[in-house]
Amino acid sequence: MADDDVDDPQEKPLTGSALRRGARLAGLPAGFAARTTWGIGRRLVGAPASAVMNDVQRRTADQIFSVLGQLKGGAMKFGQALSVFEAALPEEVIGPYREALTKLQDAAPPMGPGTVARVMEREFGADWAERFPDFEPTPAAAASIGQVHHSWFLPEPDDEPVEVAVKIQYPGAAEALTSDLRQIGRLARMLGTMMPNLDVKALVRELQERVAEELDYGLEADAQSTFADAFEDDPMIVVPEPLAHTERALVTAWLPGDRSLADVIANGTQEERDLYGETYVRFLFEGPIRAGLLHADPHPGNFRVLPDGRLGVVDYGAVARLPDGLPAPMGPLLRAAADGDYATVADGLRQEGFLRGGQKIEPDVLEGYLGPLVEPIVTETFTFDRDWLRRQTQRLASTGQEGMGTALKLNVPPGYLLIHRVWAGGIGVLCQLGSTAHFRAIVADSLPGFDPV
Repeated sequence: MADDDVDDPQEKPLTGSALRRGARLAGLPAGFAARTTWGIGRRLVGAPASAVMNDVQRRTADQIFSVLGQLKGGAMKFGQALSVFEAALPEEVIGPYREALTKLQDAAPPMGPGTVARVMEREFGADWAERFPDFEPTPAAAASIGQVHHSWFLPEPDDEPVEVAVKIQYPGAAEALTSDLRQIGRLARMLGTMMPNLDVKALVRELQERVAEELDYGLEADAQSTFADAFEDDPMIVVPEPLAHTERALVTAWLPGDRSLADVIANGTQEERDLYGETYVRFLFEGPIRAGLLHADPHPGNFRVLPDGRLGVVDYGAVARLPDGLPAPMGPLLRAAADGDYATVADGLRQEGFLRGGQKIEPDVLEGYLGPLVEPIVTETFTFDRDWLRRQTQRLASTGQEGMGTALKLNVPPGYLLIHRVWAGGIGVLCQLGSTAHFRAIVADSLPGFDPV
């Protein structure tokens, strides 16, 4: 479908045009350079350096998150991935960005009704409206590569209609996702300046590796069905059952309510923060045990607070397949760390490939580096908050043995990369929530070998 075939700018394919999208992303570093030059000029005439930097950062955030949100595709997905890490950054850095990051967790500009109708006809045939009575053309949610519509659905002509969510992929999503992530990879230096201590290149690489899986809604339907079966009788977790799918459309049971975990972060009571923080992290940990799968997109927009108090979980495009659960050494190694036995921890990390070739780390040095990070599993309950996470982030980025001196000797093996990202993202969301959780008990229940026999 050419751009000229539509009469509403919102109905253009996600690609719009590769040149147009590329130009908007490519304009980001030019804008950043101009603002930096402007800031230098202000400092030369006597403006305080901190005030100038804050102003440059605020203006940069306005441009970056506006572009990321409007482009959807890989730009939007990258912005959502950034959003779970904001709690780790100093308040003077992240303050201007928080509102924009929160918006990226939960929404994006939608497709127009004309495009929606054409996509539905392409995926379900000319009589799609008969199978989807009362289909609402205005989306209930819109995100990085697709948007969700409320409807009723007839699985078979004589069946009773079922209330459903219909997730449809933006036209041109594959091309846009690939192109955007390639372009964002080139912006790593600028984004690294904006969000210090975050390995932007590694995050982009991980997103690029999962592009094909996330675009195939058949794979997503299979993963979601596995999760739905595994959590069918859970008192606090709801996974909507997939009912039908094509490669670019997915029909699932409807989840009532309009709150997400992002709203709890912004407006929730402390009771809600504690309850949903613990439920959230328990779901992430128990997925590999119950379903042999790890939900690998932990941003708060994928977790919905239902009117009955349960937590609904959506979006299974990104999963790690772990048929044997989380790696067996994780439980014993975390237990050894909790007990202060860093000689055992050092040996285990070496065996699992966490130490770069030939490197050696003394147990006391490793304890200084890792000890503060395992505080949540040392006590019965732990309160996660932004200040704690910022202290850890700043410490790990500092020079010396408790920071970069040790970090440069460590390596995350391929089999742990996605687990590491989900773990870090989950901790980030708990700190955004300010949640007090029985984290030690969750780890003990989810990782065989953590509790001694």
